[in-house]
Amino acid sequence: MKSKDGKPISQPDKSSRTVPMALMFIVLCGFSFYLGGIFCSEKDKYTTQAINKSVETPKQTAAGSLQIKAVTFPECGADFQDYTPCTDPKRWKKYTLHRLSFMERHCPPVFEKKDCLVPPPDGYKLPIRWPKSRDESWYRNVPYDWINKQKSNQHWLKKEGEKFLFPGGGTMFPNGVSEYVDLMQDLIPGMKDGTIRTAIDTGCGVASWGGDLLDRGILTVSLAPRDNHEAQVQFALERGIPAVLGIISTQRLPFPSNSFDMAHCSRCLIPWTEFGGIYLLEVHRILRPGGFWVLSGPPVNYENRWKGWNTTIEDQKSDYEKLQELLTSMCFKLYNKKDDIAVWQKLSDNSCYKKLEVPDNYPSKCDDGTEPDSAWYTPIRPCVVSPNPKYKKVALKSLAKWPERLHSAPERVADVRGGSDGAFKHDDSKWKTRVKHYKKLVPAIGTDKIRNVMDMNTLYGGFAAALIDNPLWVMNVVSSYSPNTLAVVYDRGLIGTYHDWCEAFSTYPRTYDLLHLDGLFTSESHRCEMKYVLLEMDRVLRPNGYAIIRESSYFVDAVSTIAKGMRWGCRKEDTEYGVENEKILICQKKLWYSSKQSS
Repeated sequence: MKSKDGKPISQPDKSSRTVPMALMFIVLCGFSFYLGGIFCSEKDKYTTQAINKSVETPKQTAAGSLQIKAVTFPECGADFQDYTPCTDPKRWKKYTLHRLSFMERHCPPVFEKKDCLVPPPDGYKLPIRWPKSRDESWYRNVPYDWINKQKSNQHWLKKEGEKFLFPGGGTMFPNGVSEYVDLMQDLIPGMKDGTIRTAIDTGCGVASWGGDLLDRGILTVSLAPRDNHEAQVQFALERGIPAVLGIISTQRLPFPSNSFDMAHCSRCLIPWTEFGGIYLLEVHRILRPGGFWVLSGPPVNYENRWKGWNTTIEDQKSDYEKLQELLTSMCFKLYNKKDDIAVWQKLSDNSCYKKLEVPDNYPSKCDDGTEPDSAWYTPIRPCVVSPNPKYKKVALKSLAKWPERLHSAPERVADVRGGSDGAFKHDDSKWKTRVKHYKKLVPAIGTDKIRNVMDMNTLYGGFAAALIDNPLWVMNVVSSYSPNTLAVVYDRGLIGTYHDWCEAFSTYPRTYDLLHLDGLFTSESHRCEMKYVLLEMDRVLRPNGYAIIRESSYFVDAVSTIAKGMRWGCRKEDTEYGVENEKILICQKKLWYSSKQSS
């Protein structure tokens, strides 16, 4: 071989090349080891500097637990005191007015999430305790005057001094809700004997109907949007009555099919006959076969009421006939009617639903591709979800009466992966043991200090069932990414909702006294950032409220670090069996006031 200038290049033989190459290999290996040592020793420092503003700088200790850097969260502005991230009026203009869908859930993107603590209103006081809270609340805790001024003649509530009083009135029951419910019980005898246990009240006002039913053994989900009535749901929860933010619009409500025993609308202003009766189709979906739909207000009793409705008797008669026609087409039958109240019952037998299969029939029967229980950001379809004939014990008449149904294994438990009567009974027994242990760790459980409770990731509602004899109620949450067990929760006579904990819950700040979670971070940390889940827990938890965080030992210390940055006080406890791979964190949120001025 020659070089560019034509001179020959000498080629050393292979033997003379071996030693320098071996020497170079050793040098390179040593240099790489040296660089790797520098990088590994400095790696954590570089990572910490890069995300210094974030909570997440994880590393694992020798003991095998996740450790993160301490953080302190700032206060949100005082104008965030009633912040509801996914139903924020400041974002409404971004969405369509069609069917009021702007009032549905519209959560902010990740880059708009708030890394701050939501403050209470100026003058906030610890809530009045149950059962006194059903009749009165502190004005400064829910400082809204619009609803008081606009609804004072209907006796929804009235302000006296530092308090709101709740006389139990409503648009259709200005003389008191008890008299109204008494009439309803006369029309539906099943309300008296334990046949009816779960109910939903759409357009709930301040939830006086749901509050009255509690004394009658009926557990109600009161539902209302964040609208010009301001804080309907917040009033309900301040009173200690179950409620969630929501609206029947374009998306299904976050409940399984065939779940509620009764649905109620008292002049709730939902246009039932519009858009082909699509709102009625959603009520039909969530109502179990044999369940009841109760309507009071227009167009019921139009013969005597039409003059007060700014309409004509002909228009109201037409509306009533159209309503009756739609309900009949959806397999409802008029069950009873008296004065301002009309009651329809969802049919159980399959003969009516067979007729829906006729071509060009409206509404038609939903096809097999429509999952009846899919209800998390699932559009409402203009078809009837017919009862599945394979279920023999889902219809209201087939269920055990309350309270026997609480501990009876529901038929739908077999639809859950690994579910069986035996698994259900084991879960039921397990939670009795766990709750007994919890009461030792948090003596406030079972007293009037704890009323509104949330089980953030339930399986069958075992935690709620074990607490059934205490003066509290539990909102059972089933992850939208978990196996669908919420139908089982409803079949045993409890209430709950689907939710994704990567997003904010459909409630106002400061609405729960106790939050319970069991392995939530273990199951969801790959999707949801721990910091934001804990900040959401802080938003919904009342000052002096508790969190029972049952987690693998891997996550407990990291959770405790973030909780400290939220001004919570936490302590680590053993489980009831003292196992090392699982611990219980008992936390309490402190009461503090904003140092910022309201804008």
